[in-house]
Amino acid sequence: MSEVGKRNPACPIDRIGLKTTGMVRYNFGAAALYEEAIRRGEARLTAHGALVAETGQHTGRSPKDKFVVRDAATEPHVWWDNNKAISPAQFETLFADFLGHAADKDLYVQDLVGGADAELKLPTRVITEFAWHSLFIRNLLIRPDKAELEQFVPEMTIIDLPSFRADPARHGSRTETVIAVDLSRKIVLIGGTSYAGEMKKSVFTMLNYLLPQKGVMPMHCSANEGPAGDAAVFFGLSGTGKTTLSADPSRTLIGDDEHGWGPHGIFNFEGGCYAKTIKLSAEAEPEIFATTQRFGTVLENVVLDADGVPDFNDGRLTENTRCAYPLDFIPNASKTGRASHPKNIIMLTADAFGVMPPIARLTPAQAMYHFLSGYTAKVAGTEKGVTEPEATFSTCFGAPFMPRHPSEYGNLLRELIASHGADCWLVNTGWTGGAYGTGKRMPIKATRALLAAALDGSLKTGEFRTDANFGFKVPVAVPGVDTAILDPRSTWADKPAYDRQAARLVGMFAVNFEKFEPHVDATVMGAAPRMQEAAE
Repeated sequence: MSEVGKRNPACPIDRIGLKTTGMVRYNFGAAALYEEAIRRGEARLTAHGALVAETGQHTGRSPKDKFVVRDAATEPHVWWDNNKAISPAQFETLFADFLGHAADKDLYVQDLVGGADAELKLPTRVITEFAWHSLFIRNLLIRPDKAELEQFVPEMTIIDLPSFRADPARHGSRTETVIAVDLSRKIVLIGGTSYAGEMKKSVFTMLNYLLPQKGVMPMHCSANEGPAGDAAVFFGLSGTGKTTLSADPSRTLIGDDEHGWGPHGIFNFEGGCYAKTIKLSAEAEPEIFATTQRFGTVLENVVLDADGVPDFNDGRLTENTRCAYPLDFIPNASKTGRASHPKNIIMLTADAFGVMPPIARLTPAQAMYHFLSGYTAKVAGTEKGVTEPEATFSTCFGAPFMPRHPSEYGNLLRELIASHGADCWLVNTGWTGGAYGTGKRMPIKATRALLAAALDGSLKTGEFRTDANFGFKVPVAVPGVDTAILDPRSTWADKPAYDRQAARLVGMFAVNFEKFEPHVDATVMGAAPRMQEAAE
């Protein structure tokens, strides 16, 4: 391995044709990368020892600038309605220009792994222009030990050069920013953006493409495991409580974002967490807050006060402030990143229309329907122009990262649920007693009580009613939970208004699902919500 300031001429970036007259730092640890990032003016220290960097104009992912190479191998398997294509020739030109751009750059190389299952892992070499990017990805992926590094052979390569500017006419890009993915050769090129999350999601995208052909289900979810080995996975879009609800001190955290479900159970794709920090507090989320005060954590776009103390309430750079830290910074985190086959599948939604019950039990067909729908809702004020609740449907709870058609993932999930007898639940963390602006947010205490009953198995033995609009089973009574909250209609003062709102949401589901109808069977179509006559 090279030392700080010394170039390693044998550094294996040569295998892809990358050569540089600059310095190459290979598998540097946190301390050395701190020195490099600060020396180069890329980042600063906080008062507590974390490293903080700003990402400039890109403070989030750039999904419109992501492209997949359309070649003979990917043509029949990629969901092209969801993935923008570039030709192999355009990628080759871009690749050559990336190599040329890097030819005089100092570079940082990390050899890491995506996937905690030894039989399914994806060895990944990440080459970055920034030292803090090298630390970020070292935190987020799985770090091999010394013996594994000596035998390391990468299958995937990521080259991240924020100073590179793409040329739309030459490279087939949309702007000067580009994320180009060659699924056949397992190469990803990231240019024109300093947002580090692009690297993390590139590995997720690659695994989402590779694993289904092995019968393994890739999932955009958090996961935890109880003392009895009862694992659970939590699907959910941003703002639904995926990270918060899976961070249960009585259960072992497997991971907070990306997992696979294979023949040996579930496994984390990552070795770290990438948590939002806007309005983060020690009282509400003590474990995540504690990581922001540790050496080794990377803070992204977090504003510091005059004393170098992070101000997590300051969103002047972006509301998407983040911290990236190794999973072992969380006290109850799994040391293996693996767990048994899940006994419970939780699908989270924040229904701002106030229509859905706080929890419902799903059949396998209903689970596939709601998985393909990926429903949540935006509320007024969260985005420019949003003045009332808006339905958001992101298939598989992560459409931007799904190279294959959603039906492939949906069918895999349905088969795995049936094979292992998992119980499926739809949990609404949104509004009750009315829509956003009239009702109130679902009490977190009630949500936690309902989840606890689902996870310990007691909920499924109780009495259920059939929801008139969605057809799923809803518990009638649960110890420790106000019975009224289990029937959303009863919490509305204006019952006809509830009926109109429910009909409106059912109609949105139907319109959204039209594109999936040719790809699912009659049982899944039978699981669709149904318009009801308004009750008196």
